[in-house]
Amino acid sequence: MDARTSVAGRIWAAVVPTLRYWMQTEVHVYSFSVAANVLLAFFPFLIVSVSLSRVFFDQQTTVAAIDFALRDYFPDALGRFLHNNLPERRPAAFLSIVLLLFTANGIFEPLEVGLNRVWGIAKNRSFFRNQLVSLALIFVCGTLALLSLAATAVHRESLGGFAADAWLTSLVLKIASVPLASLVLFLIYRYLPNGRPPLNRVVPAAVGVGVLLEVLKYVNALLWPWMDLKISREYGVFRYSVTLVFLGFLASMLVLAGAEWAARGHRLDRDLKEGSD
Repeated sequence: MDARTSVAGRIWAAVVPTLRYWMQTEVHVYSFSVAANVLLAFFPFLIVSVSLSRVFFDQQTTVAAIDFALRDYFPDALGRFLHNNLPERRPAAFLSIVLLLFTANGIFEPLEVGLNRVWGIAKNRSFFRNQLVSLALIFVCGTLALLSLAATAVHRESLGGFAADAWLTSLVLKIASVPLASLVLFLIYRYLPNGRPPLNRVVPAAVGVGVLLEVLKYVNALLWPWMDLKISREYGVFRYSVTLVFLGFLASMLVLAGAEWAARGHRLDRDLKEGSD
């Protein structure tokens, strides 16, 4: 009984600082800023994904792969809306790429400020340097997302469609989603702050938050019928935009919480080392 109590006490002691961190108003500012830019970048990313995927796959395979990924990440109503608004013909993607780069840079700018604050880094990068780092992360993370989409498309083609083997495709996608999310988070945690956080803290944080983001999808699917009813009543035609902002906000809070946990552990390690010396 004491062992169980001590384990519960350690878990609670680790969670309480994160809850206090979430209560800070500036954390909400960072998360809402990231979420707003996620909304702005989302549809340009879909257009670019469709355009680039059609270079290698046919229309049916491309749309089916994107549709399957959307339904895995988003609730049914939002997934259907996004599917219905996928471009059916090859668009002129150049403007979408420019818009995607601009809005995606807006995601990383407040995120860098938030990560710098977590790690105690007093000086933020200049706007120009932040844009360069953000641009590099956009290309790397976007490439990983497109590779994941291509793997889904290839798997679909190898099975001859989603209808008979949807469960197998879903399993493959879910198995790949956590490592992919963890890799993206590792790149963000390691290279976005204006410093170099320690690997021994960054790697566990990236893996842990990657798992929590996967759990968030299931929690969202469970609570979504109630949430969708309320959002549709309150926001009407803006329900899907509000949904994307809301999900982006929750994901941003988790990402910042993972960084806070890693930085807190690093400070404890440093204090223990200094105490032993």
